[in-house]
Amino acid sequence: MGRAAVFGGSFNPIHLGHLLMADEMLERLRLDRVIFVPAAAPPHKPPALLAPAEHRYEMVRLAVAGHPGFEVSDLELRRRGPSYTVDTLEALAERGDELFLVVGSETFLDLLSWRRPRRIAELARLVVVPRTGSAFDPEGAAAQKVLREIEAERFVTAEEAITPATVVVVHAASLPISSSDLRARARAGRSLDYRVPEAVAAYVRAHRLYAGDAA
Repeated sequence: MGRAAVFGGSFNPIHLGHLLMADEMLERLRLDRVIFVPAAAPPHKPPALLAPAEHRYEMVRLAVAGHPGFEVSDLELRRRGPSYTVDTLEALAERGDELFLVVGSETFLDLLSWRRPRRIAELARLVVVPRTGSAFDPEGAAAQKVLREIEAERFVTAEEAITPATVVVVHAASLPISSSDLRARARAGRSLDYRVPEAVAAYVRAHRLYAGDAA
């Protein structure tokens, strides 16, 4: 049994910003590992904008290879239907780890639209990472409403006492890289160097990913 953060997303494609944030979570929260979980069919994203799930999984696998604290799970790719986080956490909880779920601040404010948000908060301690320059206010009405609905007591920092009834806010280092920009660069045949791991850039080129995207 260990301490593991679950880092889900479409990873379309995964980039150095994702990896930097995961590495900082590992250190700040004193985790044993970060589990990257590529979504097969994210309920909140149009499928037409996504590279095939098997390609996104393979890019994550290449990106995390060699890091002793990172692993990738194909759990959502093996499950049919939409990739609901609550189902993923239920399955991962069977391993006996103490789970943390890493989400962006915009995602946290939208959490009540997810399937069984209260159960999500029971299965994993929520870790909110505000986007650089965002106006996320833990004391604001929107954040406090989510806190009440998931029956959490308060927000804390990584340096404070973290209990099952708290939501952790971590202002992590970030890079000015976005997956949408990377897709646009790939469409235009521009370089992805210094934005994604070398193996991921080579994979995108080899499989001509995003070359025919409309967005």
